[in-house]
Formats: sequence, structure tokens, C-alpha cells
Amino acid sequence: VQLQASGGGLEQAGGSLRLSCAAFGGTFSNAVMGWFRQAPGKEREFVATISRSGGNSRYADSVKGRFTISRDNANNIVYLQMNSLKPEDTAVYYCAGTISISMATIFTTARNYDYWGRGTQVTVSS
Repeated sequence: VQLQASGGGLEQAGGSLRLSCAAFGGTFSNAVMGWFRQAPGKEREFVATISRSGGNSRYADSVKGRFTISRDNANNIVYLQMNSLKPEDTAVYYCAGTISISMATIFTTARNYDYWGRGTQVTVSS
């Protein structure tokens, strides 16, 4: 499975961006998907995850209420809608996926994911 993230850019604080992650190869609907981010000088951190069916999701406390993860299994895409952006959201954002038997499983830890896309840079100015 190959993952390709896009949609990053430069945005002012309070603005919005939508990241997309397209999956190629494999069966996207069998994969738990997640978004992670890494700011300069910091470790990669969990942002959001969504189950195979899309019915279960979880967010990092730092983005809860501002970010929304969703997926389109028909077109093999997972999205991250980011609203009310803050300068501390500045980071390289990565999408990740892993195959799961369960329709409801979600993962918040990077080591649970087998497939990673190249990151997309998000920069939020104050």
C-alpha cells in the first residue's frame, strides 16, 4: 500500500486547511488510518485515527474539537479537516495505515502502523 498526502500549506492562525491522503494498492477499506505530525525538534505525535468503517475515531487532546478525520472508502482517501488553526499546529503531517480484521479498531500509536506516506508541511502563522 502506498500513501500520498497532500493539502498542506501556509495558513494564518484561525484559518482552515484540509489534508488528503490517497491510498494506492491493497484494499483501503481493510485499513485503519491515522494522521501523525512532527514539529521541528520534536518527536512524531498522534493526531487522529479512524476505523475501517469510519464509525470510530479518536483525536489527540490538542486538536479535539478543531480537527476532523474522515474517509471515503469508495475513492481510497482519508481526510483531515483542520479548523481554528494555531501556530503550534505547525508541523509535517503524515498519514499512516495498517490492515485490521476488526471494523471498529483504531490505533493511536505509531508503531501499530505498517504503511506511511511522505509528509505534507503545514505552517500556521500568528
